[in-house]
Amino acid sequence: MTDTGENTAGVETPSGKGAADENFPVGSWLLPAALRPHVATYYAFARAIDDIADNPDLAPEDKIARLSAFEAELTDPAACSAASPRPGLEKAARLRESLAATKVTAARGTDLVAAFKQDAVKGRYADWGELLGYCRLSANPVGRYLLDLHGEDPAGYGASDALCTALQILNHLQDCQDDYHELDRVYLPGDWLAAEGLDVTVLDLTASPAGFRRLLDRCLDGVDVLLEDAETLPGRLRCARLAMESAVIVQLARRLTVLLRRGDPLAGRVALSRADFIVCGLKGVLGVQFARLFGRHQPADQRG
Repeated sequence: MTDTGENTAGVETPSGKGAADENFPVGSWLLPAALRPHVATYYAFARAIDDIADNPDLAPEDKIARLSAFEAELTDPAACSAASPRPGLEKAARLRESLAATKVTAARGTDLVAAFKQDAVKGRYADWGELLGYCRLSANPVGRYLLDLHGEDPAGYGASDALCTALQILNHLQDCQDDYHELDRVYLPGDWLAAEGLDVTVLDLTASPAGFRRLLDRCLDGVDVLLEDAETLPGRLRCARLAMESAVIVQLARRLTVLLRRGDPLAGRVALSRADFIVCGLKGVLGVQFARLFGRHQPADQRG
């Protein structure tokens, strides 16, 4: 496919991945039941465009054409209804109707499209700031979408952005070797690699040399700073269920940071265990309940 016209059948390239394959909860039972279908619709859109960007068999221009078709279906006011969308773009049509029903801006979807278009043509990041810029498009819209969907105060965007960026970087560190081998992408600061006398071929190794270990820890130091901001998010939220969801995710991110400091992603995948999910889930839920019970909850619009 090389155009974005009416012939869009087969525009998707499903990988078979789903919410169960993600490193962190997606639309869990903690969220209000009435909103979970909207979250599922948003995730289905994000999964579809991510699969296009990550398909190794598509040329960059083909990926961009398919992603542009998704964007047009999402934003075109003259597009057909979700009941009869253009072939291959059903998930974009469903999200368009969901966003209209919930009064959430289409930017939460178009920013993701922009990130995945970038993935189609860009495989290296010069420095930490450039990597954070990518996360602003690829990760932060997800948190902002959830805040918007729940009618939360935009004052919480900063803490939400910090959490989403931290999660994205943790995922990049987990998958650094696979991203390089399968997609020729390296989501590591190039100047930090060079400072250690390394280049991307270090990702071919089966164990991290000392310099790469220092680079990983430097990235994790940046994640720790982000999580300090992210930890304020649950206390800013009016919706108790969303606060519990965010608190659980913060706990999981903290735990994964510890595991990545102890483990070696070049020697084998470093991942959260079922026990980690249970323990972090309990800590997050009980922490929010305790804070609200004893008056430590302070919505964003009441802060100085």
